[in-house]
Amino acid sequence: MISDPDRREAVELIREAIASGSRTIPACKALNISVRTYERWASEANVKSDGRPGAKRPKPKNSLSDKEEAEIIEICNSEEYASKPPAQIVPDLADKGVYLASESTFYRVLRKHKQLKHRGRSRPSSSKPPTTYTATAPNQVWTWDITFLPGPVKGVFYKLYMAMDIFSRKIVSWEVWEEERAAYAEELIRRAKSREKVVGTLVLHSDNGSPMKAATFQATLSKLGITPSHSRPRVSNDNPYSESGFKTLKYRPEYPDKGFADMVSARQWVSEFIEWYHYTHKHSGIGFITPMQRHNGEAERIHAGRHAVYQAARVKHPERWTRQTRNWHSPASVALNPERQKRKETRRKTASDIVYGS
Repeated sequence: MISDPDRREAVELIREAIASGSRTIPACKALNISVRTYERWASEANVKSDGRPGAKRPKPKNSLSDKEEAEIIEICNSEEYASKPPAQIVPDLADKGVYLASESTFYRVLRKHKQLKHRGRSRPSSSKPPTTYTATAPNQVWTWDITFLPGPVKGVFYKLYMAMDIFSRKIVSWEVWEEERAAYAEELIRRAKSREKVVGTLVLHSDNGSPMKAATFQATLSKLGITPSHSRPRVSNDNPYSESGFKTLKYRPEYPDKGFADMVSARQWVSEFIEWYHYTHKHSGIGFITPMQRHNGEAERIHAGRHAVYQAARVKHPERWTRQTRNWHSPASVALNPERQKRKETRRKTASDIVYGS
């Protein structure tokens, strides 16, 4: 429902655009409304207000009477059903040969009378928000996981352990083993922290696999001064950076779909992939630069060079550019499962923002 001030503003902008030479259709399209909507709003001397909030509507013929609603409330509040939800009340009444209303109507009536509360002694269900941390530089937030690599015969797999820095997407440590063990994970993280010379707080995020939640592994993280973080139970996309890295690996054209001959060949292939990934692969999530360029602080220099190339091209052929050149940049920060924020949409547009028709 669009407020009256927004309606008036939209009508004024469209009228201003039309007076400047625009056609009605593109002017309305720029504000994401139909011509029919504009005509309805501007059909009076003043902008027509929305009549829905104050409209008097007849009561539906199939609606419950006040007496029937009171009976539902009385039943739900009775000693027998006070601790039961409508999902339990309605079938029980049916077994007694009583029908008052459908289960959804029970819920609606309780909601109407502000009695739709948790019933019973059990804890009410609650949703756990995703764990989120923000990295503004390398070696602040890492994520790690284990994926299966096919072996020489069906049913045999090698396990790829991989830890990644979410800011630069650099794979800070990896290893291939024949099985999942917390000891392997401990060595993986211990070696990565030593090699990267981590200073300050480090967060390590993972899913809820047994090696990730093992007591010995958690003790190792505590000794190393690393803050553990875990995905929500049964939520597969709470560890997106590791999953994305595994997808990049397994969708390489040379990935051996028929399996690796042995663990040595698996390690060799992964080593070659890491070399390509670090120094050749231009990652879209960090501004189409390589993870090592981002990790080593070369992003600004590279983007400045690209910007200069585009500016020179624009000077050479200005007729081919209608707006600014491409905004080459890398994100200043990277969040682990960023919280979704409601973006406020503004309908304010000047006449120059509207596409004029011929």
